[in-house]
Amino acid sequence: MTHILAIDQGTTSSRAIVFDGAMKPVATAQQEFAQHFPKSGWVEHDPGDLWQTTVSTCRAAIEKAGLTAKDIAGIGITNQRETTLLWDRATGKPLHRAIVWQDRRTADYCRELREAGHEAMISARTGLLADPYFSGTKLRWLLQTIPGAQERAAKGELAFGTVDSWLIWNLTGGKVHATDATNAARTLIFDIHKGCWSEEICDLFDIPMAVLPEVKDCAADFGMTDPSLFGAPLPILGVAGDQQAATIGQACFRPGMMKSTYGTGCFALLNTGHEAVTSKNRLLTTIAYRLNGQTTYALEGSIFIAGAVVQWLRDGLGIIQGAAETQDLAEKADPHQDVILVPAFVGLGAPYWNAECRGAVFGLTRGTGPAEMARAALESVGFQTRDLLEAMRADMGLDGEATLRVDGGMTASDWTMQFLADITGARVERPTVLETTALGAAWLAGQRAGVYPGMAEFGKSWALDRSFAPEMAHGTRLTRYATWKRAVAATMAV
Repeated sequence: MTHILAIDQGTTSSRAIVFDGAMKPVATAQQEFAQHFPKSGWVEHDPGDLWQTTVSTCRAAIEKAGLTAKDIAGIGITNQRETTLLWDRATGKPLHRAIVWQDRRTADYCRELREAGHEAMISARTGLLADPYFSGTKLRWLLQTIPGAQERAAKGELAFGTVDSWLIWNLTGGKVHATDATNAARTLIFDIHKGCWSEEICDLFDIPMAVLPEVKDCAADFGMTDPSLFGAPLPILGVAGDQQAATIGQACFRPGMMKSTYGTGCFALLNTGHEAVTSKNRLLTTIAYRLNGQTTYALEGSIFIAGAVVQWLRDGLGIIQGAAETQDLAEKADPHQDVILVPAFVGLGAPYWNAECRGAVFGLTRGTGPAEMARAALESVGFQTRDLLEAMRADMGLDGEATLRVDGGMTASDWTMQFLADITGARVERPTVLETTALGAAWLAGQRAGVYPGMAEFGKSWALDRSFAPEMAHGTRLTRYATWKRAVAATMAV
């Protein structure tokens, strides 16, 4: 029993990866599922899709690895954060589609909270802002919109959870209703300083505390899977939200270490140690991980649209058939055209936090074509990352050249990573294992199971694939970033 099964339940697909005793991936299975957009700014998932794709990919990965459940020492789970589910404790049936983290339906309520002066208290407790991104206002919407839900929740008949809780509930046959500290920290109702649910915020949101899951450390006993799922019961030993799992997988264990993950969105985290640093630049203060009851904090910047902009080029504009085509197109783009794409398809995240604005393109000419649009799409990710790094540097008083560890699907593009280094002025380091999110979840479960080393040894195992040093002239970097800032200002002014 030296293998670990990592579940990586993401925004557009579910994946399962089997890691061996040396923490190397030996088999992977992945399955996409439908995205539902019932109204402008609304994004939903079918909870059944999340569950079924998770189970089928787990079974497929174990089979591909040539293993059985008896070879698996434990399961680690990492998941899309903030996505909100509500289900019946007796039947396990969801009461509504899952409301995805990108969803903006509670923007008006968040505005009311700010105007009523509640945001300062919420931020002091949770480290977050009154924004529809987070789970708490989504849960309130469900409770107030579904007939009878508020009363049933107060009686303890309903269960709320982020995706990790939904998977744990189903994996254990409804025996365990739990989450971990990193996912709880993204709900807007969890006190990250006291390490418990905030009664004050729950009262403000009219959320009965009976609906909430138990909060555990990232490496803990989350129950055993139902034997019928994989042929034998498996222990669930590690859980972390996807960005925190990537921070762990990148071995960012020392204060000052930074990582940035490029999936559907982009999320940069800076380890601040045991101190919860309050941002003066509208970044989030969050939990990086909690191990053995000890909390490590981070500053986080969240970009809602990163890899999703490439998906838009494919599905929305139809100018590419696959993500790999974007690099070739970007290299062919006219260097004299300065097309700027602000991908505010669901508003802008950090450091702007504008839920109402929508995407815009600037600098179009008669000569603008697919190549220029592809380049602008890839560059938008670099520009947004610089926004985050500027805020982090200011909050932490950092100067000099920074080093950014990167992971996620977009990092496979050398062109994109070079532009990222150029526009941020930071050294970009890409590891040999790009699946750091799943690796982080696997390590949590593996070290709990006793098959993986502790934190220090795991940190030494991190290996560099390639680094990208800034090559862009300083003046050009300043000019291009100033153009981006003007485009963002114009987008938010509409």
